[in-house]
Amino acid sequence: MVTKTTDAYVRGTPLEVAVGWIYGLLPHSPLPRTNRTPREALDDAMRPALLGAPCYVTFSGGRDSSAVLAAATSLARREGHELPIPVTLAYPGLRDTDETAWQRLVIDHLKLPEWIVARQPEQSDLLGEAARESLLARGVMWPAAIHTHGPLYGQLSPGSLMTGEGGDATLGLRRGTALTVLRHGRRPSRALLTTAARELLPRRARDWLLRRDQPVGLHDRWLRAAALAEHERRMSEDIVAEPLRYDEGTWFISRRRAFATLVHNQAAHATAYGLAPFDPLLDHGFLAALARSGGRWGYNGRTATMQALFADVLPRAVIARSTKASFNHAYRGSGTIEFARDWDGSGVDTDLVDAERLREVWLSDEPTMATALLLHSAWLASQGTP
Repeated sequence: MVTKTTDAYVRGTPLEVAVGWIYGLLPHSPLPRTNRTPREALDDAMRPALLGAPCYVTFSGGRDSSAVLAAATSLARREGHELPIPVTLAYPGLRDTDETAWQRLVIDHLKLPEWIVARQPEQSDLLGEAARESLLARGVMWPAAIHTHGPLYGQLSPGSLMTGEGGDATLGLRRGTALTVLRHGRRPSRALLTTAARELLPRRARDWLLRRDQPVGLHDRWLRAAALAEHERRMSEDIVAEPLRYDEGTWFISRRRAFATLVHNQAAHATAYGLAPFDPLLDHGFLAALARSGGRWGYNGRTATMQALFADVLPRAVIARSTKASFNHAYRGSGTIEFARDWDGSGVDTDLVDAERLREVWLSDEPTMATALLLHSAWLASQGTP
């Protein structure tokens, strides 16, 4: 459950803070009828942002942000709007984050004249100066990276801000994708047949299998046993609720509290800097059109979906790429490391979390953003702020 405070932000429960995720679903609503194609609906979601120029697009070079930037550029040229301005955060020295080649491929393909690249690695530290100032003003909220956005937003003129948030979900696999692949004639492997068969099982059986096969290695690094079991139960409960049909599964994304919280909190933060926020890949009109276009079976997977929607605006190499950057190290700077080393263990719920193991995660070679809310809670406690 997510509770809304008296301020502008939505907060998580103690368990959600401990795991770095928002559980649950919003009430069901029927899939709307629409005659719009997915791209037409995406244009509808983007048009207000372009009309509110300057229109900035957060651009990492990944497939989601590239698709949003390319579709927005195409719409701007067709309708005579000012071109969108890509905005990229660069992290010198962190190879896992380097998307320079992919970024340049997209920018050159779109022939965009303006591109803002901000090189400020310490500003992305979850306990850097900007994040601490934001934490004191706004408190703990998900996603934690919101607290690092201030320096970048402060460089931008008032206007609109588009993101590619939600692309992994909206453009990615569905519960029934394995069945769709088989239906389209792919030679069946044992893994594909197993996946397809599992997705046909009743909810209770799928829930049991999902929890039985839960991968080990992330949340068990710092959660206590009871909290880990409850986390796995809540995650499984949300996953197995997804309908089998592609259209119903796509519209199901609109019910996820995690996305509703992300959109709400990022919007509240951006608005404070004079930026009107837009997340077109999570727009309900786009989701409805994508659902209707896919029908019962949908697409063969992420690349097939990208090809169907964006082949006219993106290079084939971008549509088909299988790599993805990682930004976990980008959010751990000197401020985080110094605090973690000196931390006295206060500010986190020790019924849920093993404080010493949590410190080890913060200082390890494999940090994770899943512990970011705990980091912020601990730091605020050290400042005498609940």
